Amino acid sequence: MQIKYSKSAVKAIHSFDQATKLRIKYGIEGLIKIPPRGDIKIIQGSNQSLFRLRIGKYRVLYEYINNNGEEIIMIKDIGSRGDIYK
Repeated sequence: MQIKYSKSAVKAIHSFDQATKLRIKYGIEGLIKIPPRGDIKIIQGSNQSLFRLRIGKYRVLYEYINNNGEEIIMIKDIGSRGDIYK
């Protein structure tokens, strides 16, 4: 399983301090485990492939993509809980 990041997710990660970056990194790495670790829920009102991972006051929006038999976790966006869903 492979993890890819959108431009907005990379930009968000670079804006965080070092401690927050590490917490988010460990949270995202937990998605590779079977079963995935963390507080994960399906986003209501969207297609069924969009999920959110809660890491403290931050949310990671991601989806699973199957590319020629290879599973990819695409990190769409990362932000604080109040702003990420807008």
